[in-house]
Amino acid sequence: MNGKIVSCGIVLLDPDGRVLLAHATGTNHWDIPKGQGESGETQAQSALREMVEETGIAIDASRLVDLGRFAYRRDKDLHLFAARADAGELDLSKCHCVSLFPSRHDGVMIPEMDAWAWVAPTDVDQYASRSLARLFGTTLSLAALHDRV
Repeated sequence: MNGKIVSCGIVLLDPDGRVLLAHATGTNHWDIPKGQGESGETQAQSALREMVEETGIAIDASRLVDLGRFAYRRDKDLHLFAARADAGELDLSKCHCVSLFPSRHDGVMIPEMDAWAWVAPTDVDQYASRSLARLFGTTLSLAALHDRV
């Protein structure tokens, strides 16, 4: 292994090919639900757990398409899976985040994610971090993924 952290995540697409992005609390960027694995988890299990923790959406493992590992940042790679949202997963007003961290301002525990949106591939750059926007703009085409999932 190359010593990089590996975050596992799910690229969840709606029927129109928009991607689910979650707003990282206290920042100005949005991200796909992802995070580091816990001891004993497979990459798929990590991705599924992160999806539940950051959105409240529970996806059956049989729906995942393994996209593989991608260079993301100098210190981190992503192992990504894709899935198509079903009808019961489209209403983002039901989303909630149970993953908490201490606020930089006062140490109060706050949710890691605080808003969710379906974002068209052409609009991802306006929401996502540079690293995620670059990944979707070069290596992992959301339009091609829409045709594949």
